Amino acid sequence: MSQSIQPESSSSGHSIRVSVVVPVFRPGASFDDLIASLDRQTLDPAAFEVLLCDDGSGEPTGERLAAIARTRPNVRVLSLEHSGWPGMPRNHGVDAARGTYVQFVDQDDYLFDGALEKLCDYADANASDVVVGKEVGIGRPLPSKIFRRDIPRATLGTDPLLEMLTPHKMFRTAFLRANGIRFPEGRVRLEDHLFVMQAYFAASTISILASVPCYAWVKQPGSASSARIEPETYFPHLETVLDIVEAHTEPGRLRDRLLRHWFRGKILKRIAGRRMVKYPDDYRDRLLDVVVPLTQRRFGPGVDAGLSFAHRIRAALLRADRRDDLARLAAFESGLQCRATVTAAHWSRGGGLHLTVRVDITQDGKDALVFETFAADPSAPAAQDAAGPATGAKSSGAKKSIRLTSLPLSSLDGLPANLLAVDRELRNDRIELILRDGTRTNTNTRTDTGTDTGTGTDTGTERILSGRRPRDLSAVAVSIDPVRSFERTDDSRGGPLSVKVRRAGWTFDVPLEADPAVLARIGRSPILAGRACTLTAGEGGTVELHREWPGGGLKDAAGRTVRSIRRTLRRH
Repeated sequence: MSQSIQPESSSSGHSIRVSVVVPVFRPGASFDDLIASLDRQTLDPAAFEVLLCDDGSGEPTGERLAAIARTRPNVRVLSLEHSGWPGMPRNHGVDAARGTYVQFVDQDDYLFDGALEKLCDYADANASDVVVGKEVGIGRPLPSKIFRRDIPRATLGTDPLLEMLTPHKMFRTAFLRANGIRFPEGRVRLEDHLFVMQAYFAASTISILASVPCYAWVKQPGSASSARIEPETYFPHLETVLDIVEAHTEPGRLRDRLLRHWFRGKILKRIAGRRMVKYPDDYRDRLLDVVVPLTQRRFGPGVDAGLSFAHRIRAALLRADRRDDLARLAAFESGLQCRATVTAAHWSRGGGLHLTVRVDITQDGKDALVFETFAADPSAPAAQDAAGPATGAKSSGAKKSIRLTSLPLSSLDGLPANLLAVDRELRNDRIELILRDGTRTNTNTRTDTGTDTGTGTDTGTERILSGRRPRDLSAVAVSIDPVRSFERTDDSRGGPLSVKVRRAGWTFDVPLEADPAVLARIGRSPILAGRACTLTAGEGGTVELHREWPGGGLKDAAGRTVRSIRRTLRRH
């Protein structure tokens, strides 16, 4: 149970609300950004302290930290013996903390200006033991589901708390001490998962503050997260995390839902697509030598229920120790190519731009995803109007199931019945037309419900212009209403268009392409489209949307007025 203590006071008599604990080892230039961000905090300096926990860096770093503390009364330096990992310095920071709360920050990251004050206020208002403040990735993608809305009282297993298991959180100091929650010391992988999961299970209240950015997580070249793991030493640490989950849950849906997070993220993603194909043969054998028996021991079939189609197949192949088929599946995925091409386009008089887009998913120039309809297992639910071809039915009165028949597996013997049934995924197929204001380097990025096997670099803002469920990939109708897509004061001048295609559980993010002759036939945008918009063919036939700015304000006002009148008439 959580315990509370009175917050200690600084020498000036002010209550210390939070102790910022920073494990330090020979920091680079980015450390100055962290210190500057602490100097800019809106919280009174007397109301927070900074503990720089030096992990035996040596004299140059020691002098640097002493200089920082010399001009900042709220900064303390803890000089420690070298441990080689952040767990021990963080533990010393908690032991020395005088604040009501502890906020962990890594030396290469920084805090947004109002972060400490907002986090403390939010924790006070909700009696929180743990507050997950909004993290923003700098040079790295981060999960977004966890930060869609504020959740004062989040529930483990229901709310997306597992999406962010970094230690960059605020914890009630008395709560950590009363429950003996500490980081493992020494070179322990997943030490942050071990610490955070202990806190999650012990906490009375976990809160998510998503409405304001709090923590900037900066990607640094050569960071540990980008290095290839050593299977023999990494996965025993993973099993320690799984032990914590199993110790606090009963067999059933909650446990399966929690275990699924690590099965998907730490095992299945590592044997998917291009990542698997790029492994040297000896490394792939070493990896499978560890994860095959681990899967057989720790992840039962109940864990598979919430996995994507391809991950379910991988899980079944792992349990059956079908290594050649795992390699074939990975090679199949890495060879998938998606292309989205505009085949027709026109403006409507009402100001909408209507496109017909052909989507091709191929491998070696042939259709890669081939489906057939079969009689389903009698115990399985009937297919519900799944999108996609449905040919080759084996019986007319039985329940039907659509299966993917083009996977290069050696056989289905010994695998679960209906393993290749893809009805659920086909019902979730979707095509989205996306505008990226700015520059996008896009190289046929492909994901499998969270598995990124391609690359892409954004330097602009992404906005979804249109989306729909396709019934025929050869002719997908998408529409753009520029007036609704751009706010009244939106200064966007447009940018390249891309298409996000979700098909049978795989996701492709590719540039929209078009023959310049097709775009030339569109003509000028009508007055009701607002500011003038044109589609042009860029380098390599990719499509770009160009929008008039700052001119065209009268046309924009006319378009908005007409739409407002239409809405009024429809209501009456």
